[in-house]
Amino acid sequence: MENVNQKRLFVASCLALLVTAMTFAIRAKIEGVFSTDYGLTKEQIGYAFGPAFWGFAVAMFLGGFIIDIVKTKNILRMAFGLHLVGIVLLLFANNMISLFVANVFIGLGNGSVEAACNPLVSTLFPEKKTKMLNRFHVWFPGGIVIGGVLAWLLMDLIGLRWEILVSLLFIPLAIYGYIFWGQQIPETERVSSGVTYKEMLRNVGAPFTIIATVVLMIFFASVPSLKINFQSIYPYIAVAVILVMVIIEGRLVNKIFLLFPLVLFCMLLTASTELGTTQWINALLQTNGISPMIILVVVTGIMAVGRFFAGGLVHRLNPTGVLLSSAVIATTGLLLLSVASGAAMTLLSAAVFAVGVCYFWPTMIGVASEYIPQSGALGMSILGGAGFVATSMVLPIMGKSIETSGPQITLRNMSVLPVILIVAFIALSIIIRTKYAKKIAK
Repeated sequence: MENVNQKRLFVASCLALLVTAMTFAIRAKIEGVFSTDYGLTKEQIGYAFGPAFWGFAVAMFLGGFIIDIVKTKNILRMAFGLHLVGIVLLLFANNMISLFVANVFIGLGNGSVEAACNPLVSTLFPEKKTKMLNRFHVWFPGGIVIGGVLAWLLMDLIGLRWEILVSLLFIPLAIYGYIFWGQQIPETERVSSGVTYKEMLRNVGAPFTIIATVVLMIFFASVPSLKINFQSIYPYIAVAVILVMVIIEGRLVNKIFLLFPLVLFCMLLTASTELGTTQWINALLQTNGISPMIILVVVTGIMAVGRFFAGGLVHRLNPTGVLLSSAVIATTGLLLLSVASGAAMTLLSAAVFAVGVCYFWPTMIGVASEYIPQSGALGMSILGGAGFVATSMVLPIMGKSIETSGPQITLRNMSVLPVILIVAFIALSIIIRTKYAKKIAK
């Protein structure tokens, strides 16, 4: 790639993801502030935090559709501007509505980073996509570690106001904007390999059904009065209808094997398991005898180290083997956390959980990039975006559960998600081994 500074672009991408991740850590900390100082219930906070996740999804979906038209560099510029506005608005938030609006901009900025940088990293390193995507995603847990440590130092230890903590986001924001400035950004892999836009849509399997479903999920995640009643038969009927529509669009219309929708289903559960738990870490573990911010730092620190050294593990187990092992360990970690008491047991349980969720996100993106490369930037964006929408739906449900049933029952209920993933990843592994044997052999 002539005139493309791979190292500089990769570093800039990592710093952009660092800003994204730090917003997650800071949000986890100030959840308590908005509860105690501003009088919001846990359920209200869950709805106000929701846009940080579905806004992420909206930006990723739009970015995936238009990135090859408006170019990656313009998506990155948009990410910078949205981050800037969102951080400023967050500094002035003092109720549910203002917190909601600030998170809309922050979520859109975060999603724009992922929409641009996932395909950019994949394009920069075509021979080692999964390895470099894992290294890129080191900076998600890495940023949460940095944000968590800063939250503990500034607010818990020194006693400064939360606005000081939020203001620190301007530093990495300015740095990544500067590093990207004036750089030659390559075309996405889909464009450079000659895959048409129509073929990209087709390889998503059932793009219009998937997008319509995600829009509906965003609607339910954003309107408090539309609570999903799992005791009713209607949610299950809706799921059955969606499955039928996916099959009709994917198999009968597009005539393609439905690997992508299966990967997408797994992504909904992996994202909810990882992000739902870590976003509510303060409320879930505040009575366990150790600062939840310390737990968050330990969890995300383990994730950062694990992702950095992911290349060898992925090579030995292959991506689906890594995902299956992760689901088993994540289930164990959540069950241990649900019965943990005291600092030592909580730390040990959190470490097990961290190992479990460590490889979920980047390896899911890597599976799509490796085995469904024709889905292009759109496929990666849909996966990441849908994962965040699922999390936005889980947050108020978890918040309500924490208030009514308590943290331990909530954690135990969350363990159902990785249990389902164990079954799904076994199926995914069998499908890939039978249909993509030559790809694995390479």
